[in-house]
Amino acid sequence: MTKNILTVFLLFLATDISGINTAIHEQKINQNHMDTLNLTKEWDKTFPKSDKVEHNKVTFINRYGITLAADMYKPKGTTAHLPAIAICGPFGAVKEQAAGLYAQEMAKRGFLTIAFDPSFTGESGGSPRYMTSPDINTEDFCAAIDYLVTNPDVDPEKVGIIGICGWGGLAINAAAADPRIKATIASTMYDMSRVTSNGYFDSDDSIEKRNKFRTELSAQRTEDYRSGTPKLAGGLPEVLPKNAPDFLREYYNYYKTERGYHPRSLNSNGGRNATSPIPWLNFPLMSRANEIENAVMIVHGEKAHSLYFGNDAYKKLTITPGKANNKILMIIPGANHTDLYDQKDIIPFNAFQQFFTEHLKQQKNELNPV
Repeated sequence: MTKNILTVFLLFLATDISGINTAIHEQKINQNHMDTLNLTKEWDKTFPKSDKVEHNKVTFINRYGITLAADMYKPKGTTAHLPAIAICGPFGAVKEQAAGLYAQEMAKRGFLTIAFDPSFTGESGGSPRYMTSPDINTEDFCAAIDYLVTNPDVDPEKVGIIGICGWGGLAINAAAADPRIKATIASTMYDMSRVTSNGYFDSDDSIEKRNKFRTELSAQRTEDYRSGTPKLAGGLPEVLPKNAPDFLREYYNYYKTERGYHPRSLNSNGGRNATSPIPWLNFPLMSRANEIENAVMIVHGEKAHSLYFGNDAYKKLTITPGKANNKILMIIPGANHTDLYDQKDIIPFNAFQQFFTEHLKQQKNELNPV
């Protein structure tokens, strides 16, 4: 039963000057032939809105021509060129969940932030829906950087990213590809290529098991082509089995309850496209992680089932000469994987602020104390 459960889950303007600047920026970006997205106007997040930040919707385009939707958060009343952070994750979530919470909290600390939906997901464009790709999803982070470094409200030399869960591995991959990313945080990270090709805890790491999986995925491709409609893999169960492993119980308690449920979230509903694992089997993430010269911080819960991903990712990193503290591993005592999705008393936001303060080289008087 446990193996089946694991397999299913794996598949599974403001009117001030800054608002005017954002509107002008949006107009220029829209000249890149972006699709028109249907963006929700009401506040539909899984967390309450803060009165310390300004919030508005923005869109931008990635290198593959897919239009991405994002929520922008800015400290209230600021007009200066701000340090900025792009945030995404968890894998299979939407920007109204953990990424938005992170974005709002970091905006309260003086950063301009965007939480975005990946390609094919949430309010973002891309067809077929609910697809994933190690290449395109890495590009989504780099496209967010395109948007930020050309935004008149942002200091282009002070831009970083945060990836949560599976987007932690993608954040590290993006940092290896794009030196404009001056600082990266991977929070409660997964290496999605590793877990897809090797199974949890590398228990399915064999040629035979991978080839069996490839055969199943290829057969599904044939069926999808015949039907003309990609099959969804299925998300979390509607009723949690009594013998569910602890980590599945943690996911359920976030995605399927009032705490974290969202109608556009893949993990809260029908899951990803069933053939999504195909590229993750063959294209390993983080193969150049050792070449990242800019700062990286990996944060994981002590009791997280995913801790081994963070430990091993940290081992791949190389301390940049002359910068003794630009690669950091922080372990949060007693925390499990999903605690770092939304538990504000556990997520080390003050440490995040300190990390970005140092490595984006901003002055302390630019920050808002919380």
